[in-house]
Amino acid sequence: MKAVVQLLDNGATDLIDVPAPQPLPGTVVIASRRSLISAGTERMLVNFGRSSIFQKARQQPEKIGQVLDKLRTDGFIATFEAVRSKLEQPLALGYSNAGVVVEVGPDVTDFNPGDRVVSNGAHAELVRVPANLCARIPDGVEDEAACFAVIGAVGLQGVRLVQPTLGESIVVIGLGLVGLLTAQILQADGCNVLGMDIDQEKLSVARKFGIATCNADGADPISAVMQFTEGRGADAVIIAASTESSDPIAQAAKMCRKRGRVVLVGVAGLQLNRADFYEKELTFQVSCAYGPGRYDSAYEQRGQEYPIGFVRWTAQRNFEAVLSLIAAGRITTAPLVSRRLNFHDAVSAYDFLTRSSSAIGIVLSYPGGPIDVLAKRRIAVRETPPAYIANGPVIGWIGAGNYASRVLIPTFRAAGARFDTIVTTGGVTGVHHGCAAGFVTVSSDPADVLRNQAINTVVVATRHDTHAQFVIDALASGRHVFVEKPLALTCDEVDRIEAVWRAAAQGGTPRHLMVGFNRRFAPIVNTMKQLLLNVTGPATFVYTCNAGSLPPDHWTRSVRIGGGRIIGEACHSIDLLRYLAAARIVDKQVMFLRDSSHRADDSALISLQFENGSIGTIQYVTNGSARFPKERLEVFAGGGILRLDNFRSLRGFGWPNFRRRSLWRQDKGQRAAADAFLASIREGLAPPIPIDEILEVARVTIEIAGRQRATGAARE
Repeated sequence: MKAVVQLLDNGATDLIDVPAPQPLPGTVVIASRRSLISAGTERMLVNFGRSSIFQKARQQPEKIGQVLDKLRTDGFIATFEAVRSKLEQPLALGYSNAGVVVEVGPDVTDFNPGDRVVSNGAHAELVRVPANLCARIPDGVEDEAACFAVIGAVGLQGVRLVQPTLGESIVVIGLGLVGLLTAQILQADGCNVLGMDIDQEKLSVARKFGIATCNADGADPISAVMQFTEGRGADAVIIAASTESSDPIAQAAKMCRKRGRVVLVGVAGLQLNRADFYEKELTFQVSCAYGPGRYDSAYEQRGQEYPIGFVRWTAQRNFEAVLSLIAAGRITTAPLVSRRLNFHDAVSAYDFLTRSSSAIGIVLSYPGGPIDVLAKRRIAVRETPPAYIANGPVIGWIGAGNYASRVLIPTFRAAGARFDTIVTTGGVTGVHHGCAAGFVTVSSDPADVLRNQAINTVVVATRHDTHAQFVIDALASGRHVFVEKPLALTCDEVDRIEAVWRAAAQGGTPRHLMVGFNRRFAPIVNTMKQLLLNVTGPATFVYTCNAGSLPPDHWTRSVRIGGGRIIGEACHSIDLLRYLAAARIVDKQVMFLRDSSHRADDSALISLQFENGSIGTIQYVTNGSARFPKERLEVFAGGGILRLDNFRSLRGFGWPNFRRRSLWRQDKGQRAAADAFLASIREGLAPPIPIDEILEVARVTIEIAGRQRATGAARE
């Protein structure tokens, strides 16, 4: 199947082959029939991509501070690579789609194959979308009209925030696609509507709907509103324009009557004049996409519906409401179509967007075809497979998220890995990173890795809740496994992994299992390890991890999905102390920071006792400043002190024959870890991390995290 993507680094738009997406829980897979290019929104994305890196920074000033903080702590090279990787990520374009359901996730009951639906799916022959962001198309509504429903819901949500009443006078600033749909919705609600724009063609389209208009470029918009409202002023203003200027906000305030309402649906500068709003007691609100539920992971990803008695209009119900207006003839879409194109000519549509400022909506028609042809979940991206080294690792890769694509894949490639198949559930990122790294095949089905007899090594870099089962399946099929931390989320999963690993070892076919605990392979840590070998007696470790805060709904904080931040992140610190202490953990204690409600926070103070008498304290904090180094480790032993800062420098205080070692760039050991793992397979060496240490760290971490859950603080 094909999909339209854009690269943010240069703004290039392309139509690429990708594997068909898999239906996941809470999602449906749809064969597209029509999709709508929103001229305003998608032109903005294309222009952003084509702008220089300095122009991109100006448009996202909040990112500049993040980059500067990373420069201070991680250095120029690490910061540059992180920014470059982010800009190289492909972006699937489009968000207003009409088609037919072909597959549903295992827990989806509201939709069935064959249903005609609208969704916020991208411009692609097959799209996978959350079931809660789909709605059935009423009989009698053509696909072309239906594909306007999602963008129409953006306007409808703005109207709902305005809370119009029959007979009110409302101004719509910006008569692009969203503005013209918004104006029609207001008309259907019994309002008097005045539309404003500087484009004569868009004003002409508005007049076809019976909307009064004002050319904001050739007339005084304030006077036009006063004339339209007989001197009373507008009851409300909806801003559907896209501009960096704050002028639309200022004008909206001047247009309104006392206690009027202003709602921003589009994009505008937010330099507000307090006097304008204060003197009239105006209300101002920014509208969020399609309505309640949008960007809520519980609603979108886990299918958690909002009770209708408490939230009448969700995103999905707004889709349905717009479709009802289309079915009743109260929204007309044909005049909004500036051009109709075959999907295979989609790239030319974006060239047209950049040339024509008057374009409103472009409808893409899909040729269709046999679903079994479109739904192929495996495609080749290299014509000739590489010549594999006998007995060397041939890798099947599962998962290509941010860390995997930015760090792990380039690291394994630099270490000489032989890539065969990469699997991502959506396909787009798999194609991008698969082509860049030299994979032979891209798939959206993890089973392809286990079916491929050429693959003898599996890398698992997926969401945390999937790690254990992928590890078990790969080990059981006779593969070596590298799994990004954590190994598992429960002790039961650890027990199952151990049982499969030991069964293979006892059967005479031992397999390497390694967790991505790269910090123990860092050059600075190796220096510490060598210095500690000369010390007799126990050591004291003080590890500070300035982890930073995450949004409350971030997937890592979910016990069910991410395991929480102790399992998902602090496991690195526990493993590093275990490595440096070179002794088994015999006792552990933990205290959690408590918020004003006395619930345990992610911040924790973890104490470890080792069998050789050493002790360690891990200060895992989420309420610090990003300007402070993310990780600092202090070791007190043999009358001296070692201090590691952010894996860039190591200082010795009172340490015989050692004062300082500094690196020109941060190195957390990812490359060395990959080198060690691949070499151990290729040369028949012992695994880089003993299996007993991997299992021990996993169980200790899970038990510590369990004490946080006992407080009821962790998010399910």
